[in-house]
Amino acid sequence: MELEPKQQQQQQQQQQQQQQQAISDIITHNGAFGRLHDVYVTFQERREAIGLSNPGTIENIAKEVQRDVFLNNLSFSGLRAELTKAFSAAPMFQVSHSLSMGSQMQPPYAYTALYGSPKVFLQGNLDNDLQFSGRFNWRWTSALVSKASVQLTSQGNMVSLENDYTGSDFSASLKAVNPSILDGGITGMVMASYLQSVTPRLALGIDAFWTRPATAYPPELNVSYAARYKAADWMACGQIIPDRGVLEASYWRKLTERVETGINCNLAFAGIGPGGPMGGPQKEGQVTVGAKYDFRSSSFRAQIDNQGKVSCLLEKMIAQPIRVTFSGEIDHKTNAAKLGLAVSIDAADEAVMEQQERGAGMDAGSIPF
Repeated sequence: MELEPKQQQQQQQQQQQQQQQAISDIITHNGAFGRLHDVYVTFQERREAIGLSNPGTIENIAKEVQRDVFLNNLSFSGLRAELTKAFSAAPMFQVSHSLSMGSQMQPPYAYTALYGSPKVFLQGNLDNDLQFSGRFNWRWTSALVSKASVQLTSQGNMVSLENDYTGSDFSASLKAVNPSILDGGITGMVMASYLQSVTPRLALGIDAFWTRPATAYPPELNVSYAARYKAADWMACGQIIPDRGVLEASYWRKLTERVETGINCNLAFAGIGPGGPMGGPQKEGQVTVGAKYDFRSSSFRAQIDNQGKVSCLLEKMIAQPIRVTFSGEIDHKTNAAKLGLAVSIDAADEAVMEQQERGAGMDAGSIPF
């Protein structure tokens, strides 16, 4: 008597499960494989018992100082106006128009479009000189994200490919900039980094940077080592590149609920390491101290370095959609000063605003930026 197709399928599934279980028993109970499996299981159990958390990435190892306190990437000069229009909150979709004058770093006009969902992130920027830059990020799993970016300008083109893996207690990244094999060899830049939590507060990492601008030049490899210690209200981190003789250290502290401060020290002993330039040892150093004050509807940042450069940035929310930013910088060494004023307007339809108020919009952390 023939079995029904459903019963045959069930028997095949049972046979496959029995075969997989037999193979697993052979691997886990057979000599060296069994010992390795036991060591791995014990190691995983101890990692989970310690309660380690993800330490972030080496690229953002000093984000509390470099991004939250300092204004190196926020300072500007001249007049700037930006109008942002949001069409949807879930998925996120918005466009913006930027106008600038009196600045050599910003184009007179730029148009930006942005789309974000839990799986994909897209951003494109086009200015009045037809210079284009774009980003495309794709989330394969909750831990693995692939990123691609391109810049097409009159000065040159750049392509970047990156893969980021965020584990429960570690982060790993592999990035390539302008990779090519058309010149008879591999050229471009390749960067790999790994940061691992070893205790609930301490993380150790390694970063490798390989570069070869052309086949006529020999490849160059620099390896740096990093450490990060994060407490409840302070953070200290450092990176060292032995071949270059470079040492960088940062310290951040939260003084009160609204006041943060940070210090960064960068020392370069050129000519001491094997990868340093010729001509004898040279010593260079830069120290920057900054502070950030958060008020109810405004934020003030200020910093000063040992080269005599003083900078400040004030952001003020005039109304819900209007934000005014003032930037100022005085360089006592070169006797130069820069001033900047920006007005930003964030507009959205009533349906989008109601969607955001109801909490229907996505969490920014779920978008693979």
